[in-house]
Formats: sequence, C-alpha cells, structure tokens
Amino acid sequence: MDQRPLGLLTIHVKRGINLAIRDHRSSDPYVVITVADQTLKTRVVKKNCNPVWNEEMTVAIKDPNVPIRLTVFDWDKFTGDDKMGDANLDIQPYLESLKMGMELLRLPNGCAIKRVQPSRHNCLSDESSIVWNNGKITQDMILRLNNVECGEIEVMLEWHEGAGCRGITSKGVGGGSSST
Repeated sequence: MDQRPLGLLTIHVKRGINLAIRDHRSSDPYVVITVADQTLKTRVVKKNCNPVWNEEMTVAIKDPNVPIRLTVFDWDKFTGDDKMGDANLDIQPYLESLKMGMELLRLPNGCAIKRVQPSRHNCLSDESSIVWNNGKITQDMILRLNNVECGEIEVMLEWHEGAGCRGITSKGVGGGSSST
C-alpha cells in the first residue's frame, strides 16, 4: 500500500466564538488538532472566551476517511487542562470539490463551487461555502463545539499537493507544465 500522503491540508484556525468559561471569569483557550498520529496545537490566548489565533497548521492526509478532530482546552498552570469542547472536521465535500480539477480554471474569482449545509453528520453551525479564489479552493467553516455548553471555532481549509504527494485532483491541474 502506498504510504505517501494524498496531499497536505492547511487548517487556518481563525478564532473562537463564545467559548465556555472554565476559570473564575474567563478561560485560557487553545486548540489541539488530531489526525491519525499527528497532533498540532495553537498558542494559548489568556483570559479570553472569544480568542483570535490566526494560526495555520498543516497535516498530511493519507486516508481521507480518518477523522480530523479539533479539541479546545483551557490551559491551567497548576492543574490539568480543562476540556472546552470538540468538533470533527468533515472534509469530504471539500475533497469532492478538489476533484473537479481543470473545470475550475474557467470560474471567476470568488465563485462558490459548493455550499455545505449544517447537518447531524457535520459540526457546522452555519452554511459553509467552498470557494474558487486566485487559483485556490478554500472552505471557511464555523464549527459548533460538542460536549460543552457553548462555543464555536472558525477555521478555513486549503489543500496543497507537493512533491511526494499522491494527489487527489485531476491530472494537469495548476495550469503550468510539469518539469520532470
């Protein structure tokens, strides 16, 4: 079995919205992203239930069916960190849009390729658009956190296929000639 990744998924963790209070009057939140054996973590934002991280984290996607989990924690100096909710990131609609390949090159910038509605199969709190912009396909999402009284996380997805990746898109995407 080919162990090379299909590609690299950059998850831009933008901000938290109305996160739960876990300390006296606020929280010190950070986000942990887990995909298979990969774990990435944002910085801690002190005393803020509406933190802005604006951090990009890139994970290698080997199997698109392996869940991507975002978990929010409250950092504590002297005790264990408190869990502030979690959400699974459903990337299947995004990957389906990537497979459209060359057809997308004719689209105008800012064109929505697909709109994904909230459902019991995803953690979306609102409609999410997959957009063609400047030669890239991105998806903005606001994820409703589970297992907590309140809170949402805003993220953006962007796919990259670099050297050593198997690729998911149609052959020839990218507009340039290959240099082999």
